[in-house]
Amino acid sequence: MSQLNKRILTSLPLLLILFLSINSYIILLIVLFLTVFILLNEFNGIYFKIFKKKKLLHFLIFLVTILYLIYFSLSILFFINDENNINKILLLFLLSISISTDIGGFCFGKYFKGKKLTKISPNKTYSGLIGSFIISIIIAYIFFRDLDLQFNYLIITFLISSISQIGDLFISFLKRKAKIKDTGSFLPGHGGLLDRIDGIIFAVPLGLIIISF
Repeated sequence: MSQLNKRILTSLPLLLILFLSINSYIILLIVLFLTVFILLNEFNGIYFKIFKKKKLLHFLIFLVTILYLIYFSLSILFFINDENNINKILLLFLLSISISTDIGGFCFGKYFKGKKLTKISPNKTYSGLIGSFIISIIIAYIFFRDLDLQFNYLIITFLISSISQIGDLFISFLKRKAKIKDTGSFLPGHGGLLDRIDGIIFAVPLGLIIISF
């Protein structure tokens, strides 16, 4: 089975969980709790390899990670708890931009290949960078056309897609420092959960701040 087929098959149950979470506050709460638990385990595994002889630094950075992931979860919960249906659509929009950024980068990079973007992640290419923006802009146009917010959709999408890609590169940097290929084996075809949602955990909280203004 090809890498792309594995990604598609793995993404289907994730999309189902996403749909159920958006429509049920209890399910969203459970999913966020489990997500944070798994992410902390994967982050800790990375930090353990990076900071083998620096236990204090390991503890401090892990503590910062815990606080950030709590903020990540609470920002989503408070935003959805506003009982405004438009907030659910906007959260779905942010998630869709992050996911489409990842898919666009993977597909364009794999098909067009080309010059490498950075040494941090050898698989990242300029064609993938362009593909990330193209696919995310297409998705954004669909959302913003329905919400009648066409004027700012390009700027907002560019910012969210950029943040998502920076988050992806940051996790790639950590993996490179830890000398590992994947953050775990939780998702077939993706590696760890962190490998799959590395852009989301950075793009969503900042995206919520951006669209709030």
